[in-house]
Amino acid sequence: MPNIKLPDGKNINFSKKVNGLEIAEKISKSLAKEALIMSVNNDLKDLSFEIEKDSSVKIFTSKDKEGLETIRHDTAHILAMAVQELFPGTQVTIGPTIEDGFYYDFSRKEPFTQGDLKKIEEKMSEIVDRNETTRREVWNRDKAILHFKKIGEKYKSEIINEIPEGEEVSIYFHGKWHDLCRGPHLTSTGKIGKNFKLTKVAGAYWRGNSNNEMLQRIYGTSWASKKDLENYIKRLEEAEKRDHRKLGKEMDLFHFREESPGSVFWHEKGWNLFQKLIDYMRSKQKAAGYKEINTPEILDRSLWEKSGHWEKFGEHMYTSTTPDDKVFAIKPMNCPGCVQVFNQGLKSYRDLPLKMSEFGKVHRYEPSGALHGLLRVRAFTQDDAHIFCTEDQITEESLSVTNLILGIYKDLGFENIILKYSDRPKVRVGEDKVWDKSEAALLKAVKASKLEYSVNKGEGAFYGPKIEFVLRDAIGRDWQCGTLQVDLNLPERLGASYVDKDGSKKVPVMLHRALFGSLERFIGILIENYSGKLPFWLSPLQVMVIPVSDDFNDYAEKINKKISDTGITSEVDLKNHNLNYKIREHSMSKVPLLLICGKKEVDSNSVTIRRLDSNKQENMELKTFLKKFADLSKAPLN
Repeated sequence: MPNIKLPDGKNINFSKKVNGLEIAEKISKSLAKEALIMSVNNDLKDLSFEIEKDSSVKIFTSKDKEGLETIRHDTAHILAMAVQELFPGTQVTIGPTIEDGFYYDFSRKEPFTQGDLKKIEEKMSEIVDRNETTRREVWNRDKAILHFKKIGEKYKSEIINEIPEGEEVSIYFHGKWHDLCRGPHLTSTGKIGKNFKLTKVAGAYWRGNSNNEMLQRIYGTSWASKKDLENYIKRLEEAEKRDHRKLGKEMDLFHFREESPGSVFWHEKGWNLFQKLIDYMRSKQKAAGYKEINTPEILDRSLWEKSGHWEKFGEHMYTSTTPDDKVFAIKPMNCPGCVQVFNQGLKSYRDLPLKMSEFGKVHRYEPSGALHGLLRVRAFTQDDAHIFCTEDQITEESLSVTNLILGIYKDLGFENIILKYSDRPKVRVGEDKVWDKSEAALLKAVKASKLEYSVNKGEGAFYGPKIEFVLRDAIGRDWQCGTLQVDLNLPERLGASYVDKDGSKKVPVMLHRALFGSLERFIGILIENYSGKLPFWLSPLQVMVIPVSDDFNDYAEKINKKISDTGITSEVDLKNHNLNYKIREHSMSKVPLLLICGKKEVDSNSVTIRRLDSNKQENMELKTFLKKFADLSKAPLN
């Protein structure tokens, strides 16, 4: 006779065991119609799951995150089902949900084509129409291994073989088709709806290991309504237009080469943009009391062993053995080097908080399949800072960092910020009382921001809690950028200490802080957010002076020099092309201002301004132009 407690505090008593659908029907007919899955004592379950004991239950619909993710999970299953119906002999591997969609990896000799994707979509719609019943079975582990081997699914049998003995092996059936899966799932294939689309095919190594077989990964998206799907497709189309790799080429900012995969070859304009960001950051950090340092890129293995990175991060590190058999590693992060700077000289409590910033180049061996333009590279520059402080200073410094980050994001045009707060994991270092202080400090900073935030229980680092700063761009995409982490581990491991008021030695708390995370990645985000049309102060080339003919080259060069002398980045185009060609070329390069120079301009000592994305022209006296745009060309530092 289970008592079911609902989220609103209401209790419903049942005379016998009850499933989720029966509970939903008891609440309302409309909820029963919309119900997809449920949670029982915070564990997600199918609606068919029978409850025998008193429990807290919540019903999820497509309006809930959990419901939408289940729709996508089921759609991944239906994708695999459709593929095996259309292409017998294809082996299925894994098919998880991802942000905005799902994927499934397949082992098949023949490559999938765009035409195949269309056929698969049609078959998926057919399966939805069949409304196949979904059911769950629990199998003996050995039975499951033998079964999947027998039907030629070697990848599934390999996965099951790694499940610990005694652990439940869950098999989900959609009609006769079945798959190894933890669930939960919808009650039938018809519940998915037809608001899905397969987006692309890509290669993926089995288990992400390049030594294994290359599989074929089909990506897709699935939504609760046709309108949501259409909006998402529009966002994808807009994202394609904004692709920083395409715009970077048009703007002549950077390129990549196979000789150094995952490393950026910056062109003059791109490097100018990079330096403008650094100059801006340097000024903001100096005003906030940071002292800039620089540490070596190559450090002895012994330091990485002391810090713990060798054990936990070794596979991602670039290493080298010298002729005298010493092992060095190119740094994948700046933290240990910064502690070495702190350790030079005796530190007192009066020196704290001590804020050290570094634009440090780091290298991490990312899988080749994960590389993606500026957004995922192997060599990048972190806008790192480490704050050494006492336990009592954590709150104040966390608030200071949060305000600094939010102010910088606002300057760069990002005001829609979401925070993610992660507290102590089960496995951790440090005393609980210090964790209490650290968590309270970070949470106070989060609440003081008055921004939307979520709590990720138990997702903090083993050495301390953290905040992640998530930016929402112009087309609604979220980008995790800045981080603030409390470290209760590394300072002690590397022998950092200060002399307290009573003369005793104490280990400082270390706050890890990154505003952008990676300058390379952030530049990619900026380019896509603005579609290449960066704010005037940040544009790598702000002005292009264009004479209407060779007769006015001297005037154009004179104008260009006066503009450049004010600090505005300016060039003059003296190439032997007609005016319209030059306007198209520099508009494609996203130069904010084109200054046209002809007889009228020479006679009146003026310029004619043509702004990016505008056919209108404005004549302005040169003196007025210089005064107006010299101020606009400077970074917003106040």
